[in-house]
Formats: sequence, C-alpha cells, structure tokens
Amino acid sequence: MFGTVPEPEGITNPPIDNLLDKVDSKYALAVYGAQRARQINSYRQELTRADGNITHFGPLVEAGPEDKPLSVALREIAAGKIEWGTESE
Repeated sequence: MFGTVPEPEGITNPPIDNLLDKVDSKYALAVYGAQRARQINSYRQELTRADGNITHFGPLVEAGPEDKPLSVALREIAAGKIEWGTESE
C-alpha cells in the first residue's frame, strides 16, 4: 500500500479512547495535554540555554529530540505518569 502505514504514529498513538480512560473528559485531556506540553517545551528551551537554571521537569517517558511536546505529553498521560487534581480538592 502506498501512502499508508499499518501502525500509524502521532496523535493516534496513544489512541484517544485510551487517553479518555485516564481523564474526566476530552476537554480535560486537551487542557492537561497542552499544559504539560508547555512544560516540556520550556524544559527543552532551558536545556538549549545551557545556563544551568532548570526549573521544569523533562519528559517522563522515552522521548527523542524530534518528538513534539504534545505527543510526549499524551504518551505520559497514557502511561499514567501524570496526575492532576481539581481545584475543588
């Protein structure tokens, strides 16, 4: 087959259904994923500055430099590496 991959990567891995089992709603998934992706992006920027001032946590799962921060964040959520509390707790 041309143009298709038997096991697609990216936003379909991890599958959305598996991610929704880890959070309350698709909106929470979007917020948590975006928040964690910003943290990962800030961590990578701190590494490139090389001034020794690291204030953010890096990826909690295996991630290469070519992996997008949102993909890494969603894999962390799927692996159960991240827990969020609500403000009412």
